[in-house]
Amino acid sequence: MSLIPSFFGNRRSNNIFDPFSLDVWDPFKYQPFPSAPSSLFRETSAIVNARVDWKETPEAHVFKADLPGLKKEEVKVEIEDDSVLKITGERHVEKEEKQDTWHRVERSSGQFSRKFKLPENVKMDQVKASMENGVLTVTVPKVETKKAEAKSIEISG
Repeated sequence: MSLIPSFFGNRRSNNIFDPFSLDVWDPFKYQPFPSAPSSLFRETSAIVNARVDWKETPEAHVFKADLPGLKKEEVKVEIEDDSVLKITGERHVEKEEKQDTWHRVERSSGQFSRKFKLPENVKMDQVKASMENGVLTVTVPKVETKKAEAKSIEISG
């Protein structure tokens, strides 16, 4: 058994080195290569059917999904079990006309689904989604955390 993950071939096995092979990816629970460059994980995502970037800002978690050619009506964004962000959709095959001659078909079609385990510090009731130029942006606001205040205690004695 090789300890080095394969970046090519059948990737749908539950390989512990591949965070994208899991049904729900929880980066807060599992970090396979904490010091690995982010380009390593970009390579593994090349075979996933919808590419999604996830960044965290001080105010929110922001997801951006490349969905070229899809309309917002063909995409669905849901929150499952109050902790999982689910993005699904379907790209339909173009109708084939009798007089058309296809020379090459490379664009993919079919259904896709991506799920992400969200941390506990988010406002599930304030999730927003927008789509522009084939890019879906989902913003999940974070709960404001209070900074600990120091309180002086008088020493008796």
